[in-house]
Amino acid sequence: MIVSERKFVRRYSLIYTFIVSFILLAPLSVYINHEINVQEIKTEVELKAIQAHIINAMSAFGNNPDNVFEFPRFTAYESGLYTKDFSVIHSQIKEPLPSFMSGYHSKGLSRFLITELPSEKYFFSDYIITRTTISYSSVLFKASLITFGIITLILLLSFYFLNSFSMPFKRVNEKLDDFIKESMHEMNTPLSIINVNVDLFDSIYGKNKYFNRIKSATKSLATIYNDMDYLIKQNRVDYKDELIDLEAFVQERVEYFELICQLKNIALSFTAATTTQIMFNPTKLQRIVDNTLSNAIKFSHKDDRIEVRIEAVEDGGVALSIKDYGQGIKNPEKIMGRYYREDEYKNGFGIGMSIVKSIIDEADITLHIESKLSEGSTFTYIIKASLIHKNSNQKQRDIN
Repeated sequence: MIVSERKFVRRYSLIYTFIVSFILLAPLSVYINHEINVQEIKTEVELKAIQAHIINAMSAFGNNPDNVFEFPRFTAYESGLYTKDFSVIHSQIKEPLPSFMSGYHSKGLSRFLITELPSEKYFFSDYIITRTTISYSSVLFKASLITFGIITLILLLSFYFLNSFSMPFKRVNEKLDDFIKESMHEMNTPLSIINVNVDLFDSIYGKNKYFNRIKSATKSLATIYNDMDYLIKQNRVDYKDELIDLEAFVQERVEYFELICQLKNIALSFTAATTTQIMFNPTKLQRIVDNTLSNAIKFSHKDDRIEVRIEAVEDGGVALSIKDYGQGIKNPEKIMGRYYREDEYKNGFGIGMSIVKSIIDEADITLHIESKLSEGSTFTYIIKASLIHKNSNQKQRDIN
């Protein structure tokens, strides 16, 4: 497909959800702050109720020196009686006090309520202090539920509406896709007929330079056709890796382009310093070699030469380099971009090298580009050892 509606809906659903969620969840901080304040008030009220219970118990005990007063104990609360200088009379509190002033105080998650008592009325104490640990779990639980609910609702609505909105684009996409596929099929048929008839003519009447030009042009068109075909199938076909003899494969592609080179009297040479076998997909490898060679021929001058070389590199890898002595590249950093054309007057759509980039990025193949204007360019692909078949042999061989 030219545009993947699934990716479109997924991407913009997430973007829309993030933006709307941020807008709607901003007031959530106000709600959380309010709930925290409510929790603080509830904790203070609970501490006051505990102190009231203890004071009532001490009042009911009265002044009975012969009896023993059992100080009330609570699971979640600790209390104590203190003198005016905060010396301990009786206390269950182990933590240091945060303050020596009456009121509600906090220290971390601990909450203290310090209350002044009537002088010498309750076991000669002047203060009663109660401590507890505050919990925000209920607040956080509510906030998490609200956040999850809002994000889920927005995501579902975003997905639904964007999917509905994308339906017209999907239909246009499908029609455009069908049109391109039919056009590609219609283009491939006459190309095949031309090639067959040119070969037939050559076999009967011998080579003819005019027919060689026709065949060369059909090969150039075939390269464009193969690029378009790859683009159409890229997201649909699972290209499986195979064991490929790199030397034999590149040699076959060099021979394929020799006729095109002859039209400009370009000398095309191939040198292989290794008979490396790699695990790679033939279609993808052909796109790499064909597009690089096609560009080298396109931007070479008449009577120039192009050198293709395979050699071993460090770490067990292999380098495939294609060097031309043509006009060079003005912007090497842009050459791999889609629809970028170094020369608007040259043939092509500017998609070949972007296809190469997508393939080498996926396969973790490193590309080094060296180029000088009016001196030529060298494209070197470093195929890492992970793609090399272990039984490959090192062998020097020259093919011109």
